[in-house]
Amino acid sequence: HRARWRWGHRRLKIIDLSDLGAQPMTDADGEITGVFNGCVYNYQELREELRRLGHRFRSTSDTEVVLHAYRQWGTACVEHFHGMFAFALVEHRTGRLVLGRDRLGIKPLYLAPTPDRLRFASSLPALLAAGDVDTSVDPVAVHQYLSWHATVAPPRTVLTGVRKLPPATVRVVEPDGSHRDHRYWQPSYTRRPEYADMGPDEWRDAVLEALRTAVRRRMVSDVPVGVLLSGGLDSSLIVALLAEEGQRGLKTFSVGFEAEGGEQGDEFRYSDLVAREFGTDHRRMMVPSDRVSTALDDAVAAMSEPMISHDVVAFHLLSEQVSKEVKVVQSGQGADEVFAGYHWYPELAAVGREEEPQRYAETYFDRPHADLEGILQPHMLPEDDVSGRFVRDHMARPGAQTALDAALRLDTHVMLVDDPVKRVDNMT
Repeated sequence: HRARWRWGHRRLKIIDLSDLGAQPMTDADGEITGVFNGCVYNYQELREELRRLGHRFRSTSDTEVVLHAYRQWGTACVEHFHGMFAFALVEHRTGRLVLGRDRLGIKPLYLAPTPDRLRFASSLPALLAAGDVDTSVDPVAVHQYLSWHATVAPPRTVLTGVRKLPPATVRVVEPDGSHRDHRYWQPSYTRRPEYADMGPDEWRDAVLEALRTAVRRRMVSDVPVGVLLSGGLDSSLIVALLAEEGQRGLKTFSVGFEAEGGEQGDEFRYSDLVAREFGTDHRRMMVPSDRVSTALDDAVAAMSEPMISHDVVAFHLLSEQVSKEVKVVQSGQGADEVFAGYHWYPELAAVGREEEPQRYAETYFDRPHADLEGILQPHMLPEDDVSGRFVRDHMARPGAQTALDAALRLDTHVMLVDDPVKRVDNMT
């Protein structure tokens, strides 16, 4: 079975900087080989637990913890991981391949299945580089892309021959090519009755403690950690919590553009204020207007999938600068989807469940299905409104009791991963 698989890995050294953490990695008994992208934040606790269960380790890397966790718990190992990750493991004795992705899909995992083989990678261009991929355009994906702010819900991509493993999913691929998927995490979004009487102060304290825990977990690194500091509430809070946790020598980075048409192109007055308050080693990056157009091609080349956003070039240019000083950064991306920060959430809070899919589409979709009839060629236009149907089906799932809760579930588990998270992951 060893001859069945070929591995390649380009390592970004974050934990265990020695060669003992190199990948592809095989466990000490030669039973499992794997590759891993991301970070398991609680790997130290898991390593100690596995040691007590009789496992022996050669490195201090989280990759080796993933291998041993799989040997101990099988595919249920993912339920023990707190982190952002995508991995592939092969059992040499059986030839079985196991693919896994973190709960929210922060780290990508693309698949190119054909009748005689399966290829997988952390980026779509890596699959295209090897050839033999059906690059015809998926009509359903194009409909979603043009309707839903460039979101293409998993497992689809814009290419018919490439799919992505959905978040919170483990796929087991047998030697004969058959496979089975297991969704290991799927919160219901049902409001818990024990929280019904909590007041604003209690909610504030509960949220603050949860954020402290999240920031504390992400401080696990053998290299310096920075923060992309916009000066907004989300990234400023992260800086404050890192300072509270005792992070020293914290580097923060902000990007701005030249003023145009009388409009300010930066928010340095806010990021400078936060940097001074918490004593960070702060870097400003002012981007000249002519630099934006010259960097556009590089930003597009960094995309695993087509995406539209005014900030992709900014993230790309900022990441070029940041990478010269730190390898790990935290940012405030994702808070709007989790904490209902967008302008359409108050509108949805006032409608009933039966009205919600239509109101959501009217508020957030870039264009209705009828407009696509005048944009797309007939062979590229699905017979019905597949994007609207996806939203209706997702919001009709049991659990969420209000229109707002159903919208937050949809945005957190679909739109978040395929728009802001993917954008930042690609550009950095």
